[in-house]
Amino acid sequence: MTTLDESTTRDLTTGDQTEAPAVTGERADLLEMLANQRHFLRFTTRDLTDEQAGLRTTASELCLGGLIKHVSSVERSWANFIVNGPSAMGDFTAMTEADWAQRADEFRMLPGETLAGVLADYAEAARRTDGLVATLPDLGVTQPLPKAPWFEADRQWSARRVLMHIVAETAQHAGHADIIRESLDGAKSMG
Repeated sequence: MTTLDESTTRDLTTGDQTEAPAVTGERADLLEMLANQRHFLRFTTRDLTDEQAGLRTTASELCLGGLIKHVSSVERSWANFIVNGPSAMGDFTAMTEADWAQRADEFRMLPGETLAGVLADYAEAARRTDGLVATLPDLGVTQPLPKAPWFEADRQWSARRVLMHIVAETAQHAGHADIIRESLDGAKSMG
C-alpha cells in the first residue's frame, strides 16, 4: 500500500483506492517494505500466460505461479498465527506424507488455476496482513511458535518478528522468481 493522503491508500496489487487508518513510524516502514517486496515478486509475472506461469525453467520444482501461491499461503498462515497463535499453523512434526504432498501443491500451478487467480489470492492475503499491521494494538504481542523441526522448542515470536519474517520470505522468493523469469524468456526485474 502507498499513502495518498491521511485517509486514502492505493493497493499496489490492484490499484484500487481504499479507506484505511493512517499509519506512521514503524508500521508505515513495515507496510512500505512489504509493498516493495510484493511488487518485485509480482513484477516477475508481467505479460505472462497461465502456461508460462506454470513452467519450471530451472532444476528446482519452482514456477512463478507456484512461488506466488506459496508466498500467499505463508503470508496468510503467519497472519493467522499473529491472531490465533500456533494452532493456526498446526503441528509440522505430525504431518503425514499426504500432508506434505498437499503442501507441495502450493509450489506449482495446478490444472484450472490461472495466473490472474493466483495474483488475486495474493492481493487478498496482502490486504489482510496490511490491515493487521495498521490495526493490531501491539506489535510486541508474542505467540509460541508452532511445533516444527526448523524451530527451537519453547520459542516465541512477536507480531513484529513475524512481519519481518514475511518481508524476508517475500524478498527471498522474489529473488527466486527473478531467476525463473530470466530463465524463461530473458526478462529481468532490474538491469
